[in-house]
Amino acid sequence: MDCSAQITPNYSAHAAVDQHSMHTHTCGELRAEHIGQTVTLTGWVWRRRDFGGLIFVDLRDREGLTQILFDPDVNADVFATAETIRPEWPVLITGTVQHRSEGQTNEALVTGEVEVLASKIDVLNTSAVPPFQIENHIDVNEDLRLKYRYVDLRRPQMAQNLRLRSDFAFALREAFHKRDFTEVETPALFKSTPEGARDFLVPSRMQGGNFYALPQSPQLLKQLLMIGGVERYYQITKCFRDEDLRADRQPEFTQVDMEMSFVREDDVMSELEDILGDAFAKMGIEFPTPLRKIQYWDAMDTYGSDKPDTRIGMELHDVSGVFAQSGFKLFSSAANTEGQFVKAINVKGAGTWPRSQVDKLAEVAAGFGAKGLAWVAFKEDGSVGGPITKFFSPEELEALRAEMSAEPKDLILFAVGGRLETDEILGGMRLHMARVLEVPREGHDFLWVVNFPLFHWDEETQSYASEHQPFTLPREEELDLLDTNPLAMGSYTYDFVMDGFEAGGGGMRIHNADLQLKILEKLGFTEERAKAQFGFLMEALTFGAPPMGGFALGLDRVCMLLTGSDSIRDVMAFPKTTSGSDLMSSAPSPVSNEQLKEVSLQTLPKEA
Repeated sequence: MDCSAQITPNYSAHAAVDQHSMHTHTCGELRAEHIGQTVTLTGWVWRRRDFGGLIFVDLRDREGLTQILFDPDVNADVFATAETIRPEWPVLITGTVQHRSEGQTNEALVTGEVEVLASKIDVLNTSAVPPFQIENHIDVNEDLRLKYRYVDLRRPQMAQNLRLRSDFAFALREAFHKRDFTEVETPALFKSTPEGARDFLVPSRMQGGNFYALPQSPQLLKQLLMIGGVERYYQITKCFRDEDLRADRQPEFTQVDMEMSFVREDDVMSELEDILGDAFAKMGIEFPTPLRKIQYWDAMDTYGSDKPDTRIGMELHDVSGVFAQSGFKLFSSAANTEGQFVKAINVKGAGTWPRSQVDKLAEVAAGFGAKGLAWVAFKEDGSVGGPITKFFSPEELEALRAEMSAEPKDLILFAVGGRLETDEILGGMRLHMARVLEVPREGHDFLWVVNFPLFHWDEETQSYASEHQPFTLPREEELDLLDTNPLAMGSYTYDFVMDGFEAGGGGMRIHNADLQLKILEKLGFTEERAKAQFGFLMEALTFGAPPMGGFALGLDRVCMLLTGSDSIRDVMAFPKTTSGSDLMSSAPSPVSNEQLKEVSLQTLPKEA
């Protein structure tokens, strides 16, 4: 068996010859038309198979694999060297391209029709035994991969992911440049202006006791660029947030940032659709424009999420009316109480589950805030099962069947409570059941979610908090609600949703200093604190600030979705673990007392 069949990268689009390198061709480039040519290849030994009289080596570089044949009758010295080489040794090989032996063609490789008969080999270096095999789908702990990331990057999938990321970023730059956007680099050392997460602080040596902060985003700076007349700005920039991590979040991440002035909300979204359409087309992805727009509350009430994946069905239904007169007091009480709801989803196929399996879903629902989980199963034989069905009349069950389009084998899951509470519970269960049932998700799902609330109530701090950020422009027709009912206020906001993830977000900005101060005061700022933290912005707004709006795309997250990966770590060259550690370099690490003294700092004992 030819082991090289396990790797099937195809980088033919990138196989142009590099005239400034040690090789004449890449390991993914040779085809039948090269037969008879003398070529030089460089790369790493991937597989070596010794058949006594002949040695076959699969040579790998970032473009793919080429089989090398060593024959002692052609060159005994070269054959002797080939006997000594081992996996991951970098080598240079010169030889003649020839057709593989009859029956040995490997259709899984783009180079599988040919091989190179070696006439020369130079061992460029040796290698320690790798900590894991350099191939896709390896069963190895991710921490080991991250510790030896420089080895992990040789795997074809990682090489392909990084190339895709590079291509997508280049396509975005081309699209912005074509539309007369100016790329501007904003500072990585700036003022601490927390935007919902903790800042990474950088002590100043020259101004002891003072600190810079690494930017969570270029938000304030790009607004200043608009005031400065740049009008159409973008950059691909690093951002930093000292927050708890997860599979699609890192302490440092890459943001495709843009801002426009003298625009309205629809102008920005239309421009973005054109830019994203160009970039996705370069990746071979269909991007249907104009994108669907879903109002925030419609998204929450229908899918239980402000970043819905609309491919998986199981939409939420308000069934309060079905149970308004029900003998099941939990349901009838909610149905007749203002602000309370009975909502449900229909999980196709789960109605055949045994009761013990369904009952375990209550533990899952508790993770989304539920105090319990009511359910009704429509059985294959036409009967209805579930511990609460004894409280329902035949008319109620029939009305439920009709409202939920229930069929035999369906399982109805309920949530009872406030609007947002029931949305979030069933939204979480919807995604959980889609994963458990492996509901197919064909193609990519693109849409806008628009008109987010301006504020939400933070139970922990017992205060208003920004739903997006403190610089978001409220809906003009709702400004009078600022003093009477702030939670009812909408905003000029738009999130770009891809495959059930928030891939980017943006909105129109406040461009009036007085309104900006009012919003900050509603968020709990005193005038003095607002000026201390954001005074430079508020002063700039008094110098003829234009209407402005912008957007930020999460490059890591979009590339994760384009590659079909489950983690953004698979599309980043040197990511951190979920604890924020770099296992390769052991960062973060202690520094010497001398270094601390230089920046006027000292560390507290751990017990303090």
